[in-house]
Amino acid sequence: MEKSLAKRGRQRSDDLTARRREDLLSGATQVFATQGYQGADVQVIAQTCGLAKGTVYLYFPSKEALFLATVDRVMIRLRTTVREAYAGVTDPLDQIATAVRAYFAYFRTHPDHAELLIIERAEYRDRKTPTYLEHRRAAATEWEAVYAGLIRDGRIRNLPVARIGRVISDLVYGTMFTNHFEGGLRAPDDQARDVLDILFNGLLTRGSD
Repeated sequence: MEKSLAKRGRQRSDDLTARRREDLLSGATQVFATQGYQGADVQVIAQTCGLAKGTVYLYFPSKEALFLATVDRVMIRLRTTVREAYAGVTDPLDQIATAVRAYFAYFRTHPDHAELLIIERAEYRDRKTPTYLEHRRAAATEWEAVYAGLIRDGRIRNLPVARIGRVISDLVYGTMFTNHFEGGLRAPDDQARDVLDILFNGLLTRGSD
């Protein structure tokens, strides 16, 4: 009985810790996205979350650690959202199309997350690998397997899969930021349609080969 109560007590404590950490990351995202890294105050972040400033440092040793954790959270949530979007899709080309649409939709819904990626690049130019690129590399193997299967089935040209992945990633990344800088003028479906049309169908007519 005592062991059971102790276990439930630890579970409640772990749940509270996880919820408080998530609340801190959510509040910090808002403050960093609107105030920038230099302008953001840990006291304001704590107040946004209804916590004391000292509590923030129980979870994150520094403002920098808190900021980088918010950026990492963005990429984890992006990858999860995209993966869930194409999880039930069986055709590889449809998987790519669905992933592209989900990617654009994510940043349309979370423009503050795009701001965090911009801030990270501006504030941490000396970082060997930005958070975005770290996560892109982590996902590369999964997508390279998809491209390899399409090549094997004769559905796309026989190109190095790493090259395919890099070009597609750069294309959607750049398109997302262009739309973000323009104030989100284009809907995610419109963005995806144009990117996928050029990606899948190219520019040249058959007679231009």
